[in-house]
Amino acid sequence: MLSLMTMTNEENGVIVVTGATGTVGSEVVRRLAAAGHRVRAVVRDEAAAAARLGPGVEFAPGDLSDPGTLEKALTGATRMYLLSPLVPELPVWEAGAIAAAQRAGIRHLVKHSNIGAADDAASRMQRWHRAGEELIENSGMAWTFIRPTGFMTNALAWAATIRAQGAVYWTGGDGRIAVVDPRDIAAVAVAALTATGHDGKAYDITGPQPLSNAEQTAAIAEAIGRPLRYVDIPEAAARDNMLAMGMRAEIVEGLLEFTAETRTGPDQAVSSAIPDVTGHPARTFTAWAAENAAAFR
Repeated sequence: MLSLMTMTNEENGVIVVTGATGTVGSEVVRRLAAAGHRVRAVVRDEAAAAARLGPGVEFAPGDLSDPGTLEKALTGATRMYLLSPLVPELPVWEAGAIAAAQRAGIRHLVKHSNIGAADDAASRMQRWHRAGEELIENSGMAWTFIRPTGFMTNALAWAATIRAQGAVYWTGGDGRIAVVDPRDIAAVAVAALTATGHDGKAYDITGPQPLSNAEQTAAIAEAIGRPLRYVDIPEAAARDNMLAMGMRAEIVEGLLEFTAETRTGPDQAVSSAIPDVTGHPARTFTAWAAENAAAFR
């Protein structure tokens, strides 16, 4: 575990979180509030956010698509967790947010990025994130990058066909990635926001074991006590399904680029960032599946 010093709440000042009602952002906000830090969530709908995030949270109306709305949200803040929606506009929106953070005097900006963002063969979605990283590196602000791999919670998208047909339909072959529990991502992010020693660090955040889609399906089957089958579908069928769901074409192609990379590449390397930074082991997919079994029954 890294030998780090946690700063006092007064030293941290106000910590601003964007993407505050999402899977990771909401967990970051709740952890900061529970620890007594002054956390300000940038949200579109304060009433809905309050119901999701609970007590001890300040709210500021704002939208990354309109950086002018961030000025008030950032007033008096010293630290920021920049988490943006995964859309083609991400580089432009983050450029505006980074400029607003500079003007507001943010001392430390922690960016939620993506594993592989700095790789030469990065996919389009990784390149979107890298554009923001480069701006932050040249901003004069202290920075930390949180680069997670695929979320364990993405498996919840399989729940409907598991319940109805006892099957998972997706593309990816035997490719294995070390999916991660979003709570572990949040734990690393909170450490970076509240402790010293993380400046200039880029953390790859993975789970403890690379798993294929079939292996994840088997873990869910064990958790619910019911046999399940994994059906690997062609890339073209996956594309058609996602487009039919209303997903934007550029996002669909980005997801398929990542899937193709994992299908043909070696098993994803496992990072030690979670235990190094937080002092606890990364949660396993088996444990996550058991905890979330009700969603699949």
